[in-house]
Amino acid sequence: MLSSFLSVLLVGFISFFSVFSPLNLTFASIFHFSGNTPINLGVNDGNFAICPPTPNCVSSQVSDVDHHIDPISYTGDQNTVKQVLVKVLNVVPNTVITQETDDYIRTESASKIFGFVDDAEFYFPSDKQVIEIRSAARLGESDLGVNRRRLEQIRLALQDLGINN
Repeated sequence: MLSSFLSVLLVGFISFFSVFSPLNLTFASIFHFSGNTPINLGVNDGNFAICPPTPNCVSSQVSDVDHHIDPISYTGDQNTVKQVLVKVLNVVPNTVITQETDDYIRTESASKIFGFVDDAEFYFPSDKQVIEIRSAARLGESDLGVNRRRLEQIRLALQDLGINN
């Protein structure tokens, strides 16, 4: 009986806040399932951490079909491309840049309703004109393809700006 009441209450909250979109941020702060920041983020000897066996991670540095995503190739100067990437990342909804160095950027993206956080990484190796990319959900097993779609949208934005081949 109590679980039915809680289910009805949760559905009511979701319905109310999806109709009144300006309040979505309030809703996300009520249900904020961010998880802990993984300790294995970053680049170690030119490599990201490997993806877990769950389907909620993609990386340009793995070969298995379920997790692989192509790196973002570019033409031009690395610093200019990185500046353009930062501008693109600053307009990705619910995304903040949490770390930036000369050759690396890390972001956190929160889902609109429940506040699930995904960590994305962008690495500029000095020996080739690509941006190695990785994105993974912190919690759960499936992300319903959100990480892959977000990175592909970033790739398309860079392409529209003339950066990506």
